[in-house]
Amino acid sequence: MASSEKSGLTYAQSGVSIEEGDRFASLIRQHMRRTHGPRVLSNDGGFAGLLRLDFNEKLFKRNYKDPVLVSCTDGVGTKIRIALDMQKFDTIGIDLVAMNVNDLVVEGAEPLLFLDYIAANRVVPEQLEQVIKGIAEACRICDAALLGGETAEMGDMYREGDIDLAGFAVGVLELDRAIDSDRVEPGDIVLGLASDGVHSNGYSLVRAVVREAGLDLHKVCADLDEKRTLGEVLLTPTRLYAPSITALLKNYKVKKVVSGMAHITGGGLAGNLDRALHDGVDAKIKAGSWTVPPVFGFLQKHGGIDDAEMDRVFNMGIGYCLIVRPNFASSVARQLEKSGETVFEIGEIVRGSGTVRIG
Repeated sequence: MASSEKSGLTYAQSGVSIEEGDRFASLIRQHMRRTHGPRVLSNDGGFAGLLRLDFNEKLFKRNYKDPVLVSCTDGVGTKIRIALDMQKFDTIGIDLVAMNVNDLVVEGAEPLLFLDYIAANRVVPEQLEQVIKGIAEACRICDAALLGGETAEMGDMYREGDIDLAGFAVGVLELDRAIDSDRVEPGDIVLGLASDGVHSNGYSLVRAVVREAGLDLHKVCADLDEKRTLGEVLLTPTRLYAPSITALLKNYKVKKVVSGMAHITGGGLAGNLDRALHDGVDAKIKAGSWTVPPVFGFLQKHGGIDDAEMDRVFNMGIGYCLIVRPNFASSVARQLEKSGETVFEIGEIVRGSGTVRIG
């Protein structure tokens, strides 16, 4: 009599493919290695990445005297939904790195390493490779090693096709070079660096505008951009300010000409610049002193959004701020422009109570 023995359940039948996960790992290895410099120690097959905090002085002459590690974590929010709707994943990884390293350099830190976490309904190696390719390219630009990451396939936690992203950055700074808001003084100048668009905040509102106005992400909107589709415009990646800021700070190893900085994210200009102030000063910002990208007027018009809400949710064209000593403002602006930034002098520091006044 033939055996009627049943075979047991497999991991693949529960929704997780070990084979596809392994294939994805092999696809992204090349992208990771492009970000590895002399600090990274080989650890193939290891359970964690290794990075030397300090260089060998004889070889690199870059030792720290009083190093402080700086770390942060962030994601890209619901901007990932636009990428999913467009099935375009080559820029969202840049957003992920930018949201982290831009925060890191606010403290005066130099980015060292980056880790990513990807959660998905199902691992599609070619799709996720595009995400990692963007992450790796952004890390290369910022001189940060993509040291590792984690990919979780969770079919019963995410809908078919869904993915989510988070990132973790670590940097280092000399303790006596840390940015300290107590150093901000009346008379200091506020410089604003132009954003490249919406960046990675406010996308729940962006998507509500698209939905309520019946806009098509796959179509070109002539009143916004004559060449790119709406979805492509909205997927413009967050600008990487870290390379420009790191280069600037390295030019002032003795003089502390930068007294404060802010990465302008959720909460807008007022809700982030105030974090760079102490209770004895205000930032007096001149409205209209910078160029507002067309995407904000487009969203405001199609969503019927009032000015106060736009200012509270979006960066409105200023993605990063520096507070600098007045005698150095022009020099700092020139150096940032040479690094590719568009710089606006948007205000000054006055006596006050730690608030941002825009008017």
